[in-house]
Amino acid sequence: MSFDAQTTLTACALVLAALATVLVGAYGGRLARTTSDFLVASRAVGPRWNAAAVSGEYLSAASFLGVAGLVAKYGADALWYPIGFTAGYLGLLLFVSAPLRRSGAYTVPDFAEFRLGSARLRTVSMLVVVVICVFYLVPQYQGAGLTLKILLGLPVWIGPVAVGAIVIANVVGGGMRSITFVQAFQYWLKLTAIAVPALALLALFLSDPAELGGPLPPSVQQETTVAVDTDVVVQVAEPAGITVTGLVNDREVTDATLPGPGRYTLGAGATLTLASGAATPVVAGAPNTGGEWISSGGGLGGEHPLYQVLSIIVATFLGTMGLPHVLVRFYTNPDGRAARRTALAVIALLALFYLFPTLLGVFARLYVPQLLITGTADAAVLLLPNAAIGGVLGAGLAALVAAGAIAAFLATSSGLLVSIAGALSTDVLRGRIRDFRVAAVVGGVVPIPLALAASSLELSRSVGLAFAVAASTLCPLLVLGIWWRGLTSSGAISGLLVGGLLSGVATTLAVIGGLDDGALAGWPAVLIGYPAAVTVPLAFLTMIVVSRLTAASAPPDTARIFARMHVPERLGLGVERLPREQH
Repeated sequence: MSFDAQTTLTACALVLAALATVLVGAYGGRLARTTSDFLVASRAVGPRWNAAAVSGEYLSAASFLGVAGLVAKYGADALWYPIGFTAGYLGLLLFVSAPLRRSGAYTVPDFAEFRLGSARLRTVSMLVVVVICVFYLVPQYQGAGLTLKILLGLPVWIGPVAVGAIVIANVVGGGMRSITFVQAFQYWLKLTAIAVPALALLALFLSDPAELGGPLPPSVQQETTVAVDTDVVVQVAEPAGITVTGLVNDREVTDATLPGPGRYTLGAGATLTLASGAATPVVAGAPNTGGEWISSGGGLGGEHPLYQVLSIIVATFLGTMGLPHVLVRFYTNPDGRAARRTALAVIALLALFYLFPTLLGVFARLYVPQLLITGTADAAVLLLPNAAIGGVLGAGLAALVAAGAIAAFLATSSGLLVSIAGALSTDVLRGRIRDFRVAAVVGGVVPIPLALAASSLELSRSVGLAFAVAASTLCPLLVLGIWWRGLTSSGAISGLLVGGLLSGVATTLAVIGGLDDGALAGWPAVLIGYPAAVTVPLAFLTMIVVSRLTAASAPPDTARIFARMHVPERLGLGVERLPREQH
């Protein structure tokens, strides 16, 4: 299939996926009439439908593109991301989902005020919600820009603008009512778009098995030219068959061979030509040989790998309990029992989905190893079908993957935007439908320039940092607020500030490229790149210690509040709270 025909097919798949999203959103939006419809779909979403919607919005750019990229690049240690992304719902199921639904809250700030009766805590919680959602929106917009650039050759700014426009239109049109239909549809679209290519590549691999875990680096099967867009340090194990043109270790060379194994700094604009069968260099810090790649304990580049893995586990296992766009979904269930059933179903749907990007990550190392040179392994899912299969079938699978990728960006961005709009409209504005819509427009536009300014950090790494902020702030607020009677508003505010500032500063430095220049190394660099193992315990400890010191300020009606959260609805103790507009 010619390049033009393939590009046309991919463009058609992207347009159809976007058009289907808009039409499904319009169908759901026609039912939205009240503030409750816009915020929580009038609490009328059943467990099965809601589980598909939760899974649809949760499976973001990090899941669809990033997991496969990290598995291809770092191997066994990268598996903690999909494991943590799924296992986080177990904690949500056990500790948060049902009590949170019984609280009757509409947003996380609403829950904070209900639990501790503090308007100041509500304001701080609102700010934390907005920050987490913005941090999470940035990699979604980045992924959209990457996808359209790779598949269609479009400028990188078009992806964020297009996704932002579609998401804003859906959220403004019908709020939670609208996006519930959209996200449930998009889960099944994403599952199909990732499963079909993965199974096709599995069949190809089984027909001619290749060694993945051996002592040799991955190698290209035909002559391949790789362009370097940004400065990168690569590790070369076998220099035979590799020639370079451009800056190498600050020296300009033309069609030069490398003198031997070792590390080389390639300048932006350099090109590498690999002969058929040549061993592929890998970005420095990534495992070089198949044996290193398949073994655990190497981390994700840099020093202190065991700490990295521990911090990933803490961030992903606990971060789900603090993600505003996930939490708001449980407010849409009719009751606490339905919320628990939703969380259980989500675990099954996510476990099924993550099988396939993991497979694609394995095959990416085999069929597109050249991506390991520049570190842009997030593109693996997009490029695999054409590279491994080719022809009409490969082009068709690539178009299907493209449709799934755009669905991933749209679904997650929609949920995040509803959370931003809900928090801003009820806590900054007057809580009317018009205020929700204004907040949605502002919340959808602000991350666009941030996404364009962000560094080339892997998508799963960027989302993992957003998880770290959530785990360091809203997770301790919810866990302690639901299960510990001794929490006070002063303790909650102190913990939010300590956890939020420490994790937020680290995330900002990592996302904008504060580590790219190599100014920091050792523990400072690792703590900035993986803050959760430090910031989460500090946030919990701060909330507990300050609450102990301010125990006299605990709400006098704590027993009634706890009964409402923990006693089943059939006993009649629950009372639905109204959005502020209806008070």
